[in-house]
Amino acid sequence: MAFIDSIHWSPQSNAIFAAKIGEENLSTFTQLVVAESQEAVLFSKGRIVGKFGPGKHTLNTENLPLLRNLFGIPFGGNNPFRAEVWFVSKTMPLNIEWTTGSMRYHDPDYQEMLPVVSSGRYGLKVVDAERFLVKLVGSLTEFTARQLTDHFKGALVSRTKSVVLSYMRANQVGIKQISGHLDQLSAFLQQSMAEFWEDYGFSLIGFYITSIDVDSESDDGRLILEAMSKRSAQNIAGYTWQQERALGVVGDALSHSGDSGLLGALLLTGGVGGSGMGAAMMQPPGSPPGPAAGPAAPQAPRREVFCSRCAKKYSTGVRFCPHCGDPFMPCPKCGTDNDEKAKRCVTCGTHLGGGVCCPKCTAPLPSGAEFCSACGTPARGLACQRCGRALEPAARFCPGCGNQADRV
Repeated sequence: MAFIDSIHWSPQSNAIFAAKIGEENLSTFTQLVVAESQEAVLFSKGRIVGKFGPGKHTLNTENLPLLRNLFGIPFGGNNPFRAEVWFVSKTMPLNIEWTTGSMRYHDPDYQEMLPVVSSGRYGLKVVDAERFLVKLVGSLTEFTARQLTDHFKGALVSRTKSVVLSYMRANQVGIKQISGHLDQLSAFLQQSMAEFWEDYGFSLIGFYITSIDVDSESDDGRLILEAMSKRSAQNIAGYTWQQERALGVVGDALSHSGDSGLLGALLLTGGVGGSGMGAAMMQPPGSPPGPAAGPAAPQAPRREVFCSRCAKKYSTGVRFCPHCGDPFMPCPKCGTDNDEKAKRCVTCGTHLGGGVCCPKCTAPLPSGAEFCSACGTPARGLACQRCGRALEPAARFCPGCGNQADRV
C-alpha cells in the first residue's frame, strides 16, 4: 500500500475559501505543509482530529492523539490511516459582488414610485476554520466566494433592501442625491451585518454599496430613465416639452404634406413655440423684416396666478392656462385671472365690462368722455377694460384680447 508523503494546497484564486484534499492513505510520517494565511483541518470518521497553522507538520500521534482511539495506532509506527484534509484560506478577498432585485421606492423629488436596484462588494476573512467548515462546507469539495453569495443571497438581499429603503425614507433622499450618501449607508450596513457573519466563523472586513439606481431591466424603469434623459436634454438645451412637440408637428408636416402642410403646422404651433419662426418663414423673399426682426418689445414681468377655471397656478406671459386651456383674462389693475364673462375682478373689484377705462384709475369711461369723472385724467390715453392694453382712438376692438371697445 502506497502512502502519501506530503500534502499541500496551492489555491488558484483568492475567491476560494476552502478545498478538500480527500480521503487518502496517510501515515504517521506524512508531511503536512501549510502556507502562510492558511489553516489545515483533519477530519476522520466524521470527527475533527487536528488543526494546523502555517508551517511543516508530521502527522503522528504526538500532534494527533485521537488517532490512538480511532485506529489504535502505536506511537512511532509507520501505520496507515484515512482522513480528509481541509485547507482553509485566511486571506481577505474584498471583491465579492452582490446585488439586490428591484425594490419600489416613492421618490420625494419626482413624487412617483420608482423601481430601484442596489449593488456593491464586500470582503470576508475566515477567523474560525472549524466553525466555518462544520456550518457551511458539509459534503462539498470546495467552497468559493460565488457559492457563499448564493448560499446567503436571501438573507443578504432582505437585510440590504430593508436598510437602504429605511434610510432613504427617513432622510427623504431621492434617487438624484443618493450617490452622496453611499459611504454612510455602507458603514451602517457593515455594522448591522457583522454579527451575522461571525456566527459562521467569518469576520466582515468591508461592506460597500457602489450604486443605487433606477432598475433598467424592468419595463417601467426603462421608460423612467428615458424620460429623465429627455428632461435633462431639454434643461441643458433650453427648450420646453411644448416647443419640442411643436417642432415635431412641423417636421411631420414637412415630410408628409409639403409647403401647405408646413403652413398649417406653423399656424397651429404659433410659429414654433412662440419664437416667431412661423412668421419669418411665411414672409416672401426680399420683403422687409417685420416687427419680429427688430428689437424685442419690453415685456411685463412674469408672476404666478391661479386659473379662474381649474384653480391651478401657472406663470403669466401665456394666453391660455397650460392645465385646462382656459383663456388668460387678467385684471388691468391687479393682474388676477378672471372668467371671460366676469363684470368685475374677483380680487380688487375693478370693472371688467365692455368699453374703455381710464388709463390711471381704471374707472369705466362713457362714450365721448374727454376726461375721467373719477380722477379727472384726460381720456386721450384710452385703455382696454379687460386687459389694460392701450387703444387707438378709433379702435373698436382691443388688439390684445379682442374685447369690444363699445364706443362711438
